[in-house]
Order: sequence, then structure tokens, then C-alpha cells
Amino acid sequence: MAMAGLALGVGLAMIASPRAGHAFTEDDQRRLCTGDVFRLCSSEIPDRDRIIACMMKQRASLSDGCRSVFGRPSERSASATVTR
Repeated sequence: MAMAGLALGVGLAMIASPRAGHAFTEDDQRRLCTGDVFRLCSSEIPDRDRIIACMMKQRASLSDGCRSVFGRPSERSASATVTR
């Protein structure tokens, strides 16, 4: 049951952040990101919405392979201070 939730969560997490120009299959997504889900977000399994949120928050800590699916963290975080 937890593995099904993980697979669904990883799949939906990848859909939430598509990369232009490169489509990853669901098998690619699982192969590249399952380890990161367990390493960084295991406490969120099987809740797919929480897995997605956790993976987005941990984007800078993702393995190179998973980061290629999710995309690189933005240069400036949403919480950055605006200079006036």
C-alpha cells in the first residue's frame, strides 16, 4: 500500500513540475526519484500532496538524476527579500 502511494506521489510530483523539452516516463521518474523520496520525504509517505510539497521544498537536496526530472531550484527563493 505504501509503495503504491509512493509511486503515485512521485508520478504526480513530476507532473507538477514538467521540464520543457524533455518528457520523462513514469519508469524514469521512479528510477530517478524513489531513493530521494525515501531519503528526504519518507515521513510524508503515502500522502501524495505532502510528498509533492516535500520534494519541492527539498529540490536543492535532490540527487542529480531526480533534479533533472524536477528542475533546478530557482536562483531566488519565494521568500527572498525584495530590494527597493
